[in-house]
Amino acid sequence: MAFELPPLPYPKNALEPHISERTMDFHHGRHHQAYVTNLNNLVKGSPAENQSLEDIIKSSYRDSSKTGVFNNAAQVWNHTFFWNCMKPNGGGAPSGQIAQAIERDCGGLDKFKELFKAAAVGQFGSGWGWLVADGGKLKITATSNAVNPLAEGQTALLTCDVWEHAYYLDYQNRRPDFVQTFLDHLINWDFVSQNLAKPR
Repeated sequence: MAFELPPLPYPKNALEPHISERTMDFHHGRHHQAYVTNLNNLVKGSPAENQSLEDIIKSSYRDSSKTGVFNNAAQVWNHTFFWNCMKPNGGGAPSGQIAQAIERDCGGLDKFKELFKAAAVGQFGSGWGWLVADGGKLKITATSNAVNPLAEGQTALLTCDVWEHAYYLDYQNRRPDFVQTFLDHLINWDFVSQNLAKPR
């Protein structure tokens, strides 16, 4: 079964004015689609063709002969995860278990935002900012290029894409503004809560 580009969980213009329909058109329709197309071409006729995306990511990570497979598989997964991390009229404050965990492990919502922004903005070059569960605690991390928590044996809870194509049409070189907008107006805390509640 060939991998397919998952539809967005909302219309392309649903995140305006924070992320434009034009950005979503390029980011989802071209960049994400390109990773799907590349992955299908790379795994065609190999055992990986019948593996899940997650299994491909885990088995190809740190295998220098499968760098292309890993990069494209991880980017397909990362982008699908990223779309779900956002929603129209998002942001605000979390509630329930995720709010308690952020208070316990990050020092509260304001401190979480400060630390997450520092990690995402400070990621040199292309990459991702993450909130992960690792060993029963929340941690804030950043990864370069396609690397994700799944590859590192962690559970992804939230991510912000800081590849330039994620924000350049709307924010130019102002990555800090993009990340702050993501934190204040776009986070889908329901999705983050669901990820925390999943059995590991």
